[in-house]
Amino acid sequence: MITDIIVKLEQDKAHDQALDYAVSIAEACDAHLTGVAFGDLGSIPDYAMPGLPTSIVDEMLAESEKAGRGAVARFEAAVKRSMLPSESHLITRSQFGPVEAFAAKARNYDLSILRQSEDGAVNNDLLIEAALFDTGRPVVVVPYIQKTGLKLDRVVCCWDGGTAATRAINDALPLLKKAKVVEVLIFSNEKGRRQQREIPGMDIANHLARHKIKIELRTVPAGGIDIADSILSYVADNSADMIVMGGYGHSRLREFVLGGVTRGILSTMTIPVFMSH
Repeated sequence: MITDIIVKLEQDKAHDQALDYAVSIAEACDAHLTGVAFGDLGSIPDYAMPGLPTSIVDEMLAESEKAGRGAVARFEAAVKRSMLPSESHLITRSQFGPVEAFAAKARNYDLSILRQSEDGAVNNDLLIEAALFDTGRPVVVVPYIQKTGLKLDRVVCCWDGGTAATRAINDALPLLKKAKVVEVLIFSNEKGRRQQREIPGMDIANHLARHKIKIELRTVPAGGIDIADSILSYVADNSADMIVMGGYGHSRLREFVLGGVTRGILSTMTIPVFMSH
């Protein structure tokens, strides 16, 4: 069950796509929703800091805190309209930066929701990585072009048989059960099809069907284009409402670096993506 959700709030009202989407998921799941805003120096670009007088830094910090309070006020107004159980937090001083602070909180929730990064507007890349790799919890990333709330007419689950994809599908079960149709999408090559005796994805499709989920199994030839592009092209052609997939990465100096497909999806996504690692 998804009964406890956390959303990262953005300072600018024009960037509230994750807030609006989080409210809609909380309504659908009858869940408690927590909003977290940041009003500290971590919200100020690093390039703006070196050499600045203390008075200027204090002024910037005050502006950041003011914007954070505005984000909290919009969150509280949104949850009041929806009559959702909720709480909000404004972090202005922390032993850690926003990335570590958000990850530490997100470990105590069923689901994290964040807005996709956008050049010149919002940079959530490190927060998304931390929510995905450092919390043990799933994350939904909401596109910056998102205009509607939760819609689950058609959900596409990307399946490669790996542990991350398995975890994502399991974590997404409460939403998959609400979907009208769930597609299990597999990319295969001709050599792999000749070597396999069983239909790829049939076992996971049967598993989902036993959860009373309406399943369609789709096997798509792996062409010459990038897998991320193939996934996004497929969901666009089939009017999907959400992607469920494993989030992949590799460790580098004790930090995770996003894998190519994961990075490609997050940079060019056009519908919400539910990810687990």
